[in-house]
Amino acid sequence: MAEPSKRNSGPGGPTAGRAAEVAATFDPLNLPDSFYDDPFPTYHALRRRDPVQRCPDGSYFLTRYDDLVAVYKDAKRFSSDKKKEFGPKYGATPLYEHHTTSLVFNDPPLHTRVRRLIAGALTPAAIARMEPDLVRLVDGLLDRAADEGRIDLIDGFAGAIPVEVIGNLLDVPHKERGPLRGWSLAILGALEATISEEVMARGNTAVTEFLDYLRGLVAARRRKPGDPRSDVLTRLIQGEADGARLTETELLQNCIFILNAGHETTSNLIGNGLVALATWPKERRRLIQDPGLVKTAVEEILRFESSNQLGNRITTEAVEVGGIEMPRDTRITLCIGAANRDPAQFPDPDRFDIGRTPNRHLAFGAGPHICAGLSLARLEGQVAIGRFVARFPRYELAGTPQRARRARFRGFVSAPAVVAP
Repeated sequence: MAEPSKRNSGPGGPTAGRAAEVAATFDPLNLPDSFYDDPFPTYHALRRRDPVQRCPDGSYFLTRYDDLVAVYKDAKRFSSDKKKEFGPKYGATPLYEHHTTSLVFNDPPLHTRVRRLIAGALTPAAIARMEPDLVRLVDGLLDRAADEGRIDLIDGFAGAIPVEVIGNLLDVPHKERGPLRGWSLAILGALEATISEEVMARGNTAVTEFLDYLRGLVAARRRKPGDPRSDVLTRLIQGEADGARLTETELLQNCIFILNAGHETTSNLIGNGLVALATWPKERRRLIQDPGLVKTAVEEILRFESSNQLGNRITTEAVEVGGIEMPRDTRITLCIGAANRDPAQFPDPDRFDIGRTPNRHLAFGAGPHICAGLSLARLEGQVAIGRFVARFPRYELAGTPQRARRARFRGFVSAPAVVAP
């Protein structure tokens, strides 16, 4: 298989005329279908022509690496609180209550309290203890694929790993994990900029059903606590030594957040990585010849096909971003996918290079809201991708992988592959 060719003219961008055309017509609320397959030419065009793009709805869309870093690091002037944004979108619904209570869409003090509790169960020692179980899980999936000679890289592998890891983290009984992935996909699908009534209804149903399940799980854990060093749910229930506690709503909604945050993005990391390695055979051969490259390979996958493409902030006062004045309550979209292909930060940004160093990508964000589970996600990616390629060095895609039609979360719905030892 030949290496993919670049679609943009010149390093990191299209022609000036094409960039002007894209910038003039870009609207994140009305994206063409082709955008979901390959958004990067659009990102390059915006960065070249109008890197602080004012959208038709009055919000701004940022595509430069340095601008994103500046916003990420200034949590005081750029708030993560989504009440003003999500009120009109969701109304008084379960989705509104969930997304405005979860860690990622809040500022201190709630963000600080929840993050501290979660981080306490994700220490390096705790994550190291998870690795043997993770290896067994991955090897079991690979054994099944070897028996069948084929596998869907998403349903049969990438999507099956994080739900088990997060299930273990919350100590959810194995027989009760069946609905978790479906709930997660429905809730996160409702975060897209524009959603149908069907997607809204599915998301609200998922939140309601998830909460009903969690109430029983929390009650059982209160009766019989787990080890707070490794059981995140027990840590969240017991709170901090100084007496800080989460309310029942905060507790339940952040349990949903933990599953969602650890599931969708890590599934996408693994799936995107295996498809990229199949599409860039020279890079796959490098990894086969030098398995130690798996760590930098995972970082490059995170940069090249960022699982989470978009983030959001709202200004708390008048600010300037990239030379543009913005008043208070201005909504900003942080385009992680564009920043991670910024040629000012990443030479030859459209090349997939598993040995790329340095690689200061923003796939996990930056500043106070940097992903609390980034070390666990990296471990899952390294174990899953490294062991898959070692077991099936000649795997091939069986047809064209099917992209999820989402702008915020970049991944595949299906990616059938043929495998052989």
